[in-house]
Amino acid sequence: MQEIIERYKNYLEAERNASPYTVRNYIHDLNEFINFLSEKRVASLDEVDRQLVREYLSELNKKGIFKTSMARKLSALRSFYKYLAREGMIESNPLEGTSSPKLDRRLPSFLTLEEVERLLKAPNLSTPKGMRDRALIELIYASGLRVSELVGLNLEDVDLDNREIRVWGKGSKERVVLMGKPAAAALTTYIREARPKLLGSKKTNALFLNRDGERLIERRVQKIIEENAKAAGIKKRVHPHTLRHTFATHLLDGGADLRVLQGLLGHASLSSTQIYTHVTKSQARKIYLKAHPMAEKESKENENK
Repeated sequence: MQEIIERYKNYLEAERNASPYTVRNYIHDLNEFINFLSEKRVASLDEVDRQLVREYLSELNKKGIFKTSMARKLSALRSFYKYLAREGMIESNPLEGTSSPKLDRRLPSFLTLEEVERLLKAPNLSTPKGMRDRALIELIYASGLRVSELVGLNLEDVDLDNREIRVWGKGSKERVVLMGKPAAAALTTYIREARPKLLGSKKTNALFLNRDGERLIERRVQKIIEENAKAAGIKKRVHPHTLRHTFATHLLDGGADLRVLQGLLGHASLSSTQIYTHVTKSQARKIYLKAHPMAEKESKENENK
């Protein structure tokens, strides 16, 4: 079974172009399932039926596994068994037609503008590392990039003159993201002054480098943002996706169209973007007073009293 999982891992990386984070989680989830099968004395993947899958999910539920984690584990199994069916390794797919547990709709965490400003001021710009940290924080907030997209960027993907970046997102879909002047300025400083010092004698087209002159990995970016958030005195947990959520929230608060935001975020479905429609109460009030004719009239009459 381990040989099959290794082949499936290669399939995820080479054909599906899955992020290292996705590959790691899927393989971890599959190994958990294989251990479950071993305890049940199931010798072959072809012996797995729907009842066995239900038993596995029931066991996860008894362990108190969160619904989001259960949904991911089920997604990993679905993908794995689709691969097995495609390769002709199984006669029937026991995961076909199974539905994921209904998830609680949680609003994404995001930073206030004041918190963003504090975070951007946290890196020490007198060092190459600080200039790099400032550039990547600016870029994620300005463009809404996923961390997997950020670490995959190369120098040739960046157009500083037009303040655009070519990105390969989920499913190898290409899109162009935008950035404002502050992000472009921070990126220019990093590329001209900091990156050559980090690169040293190494040769790579990777945009963001670690201290050894090699491409940054996702886990390190997460650590960078956590460290700078702590230095900025931000109490809430801040990770790369927090900045992506903040980008989306601030755009909508500023009046951006949901369809435009969908394209910038690289969402395949508008339903994925709609979670960001939680505008702040103050912004909702401004929009209401501006849009509703009687509400605006009443507001002006109150001001004249």
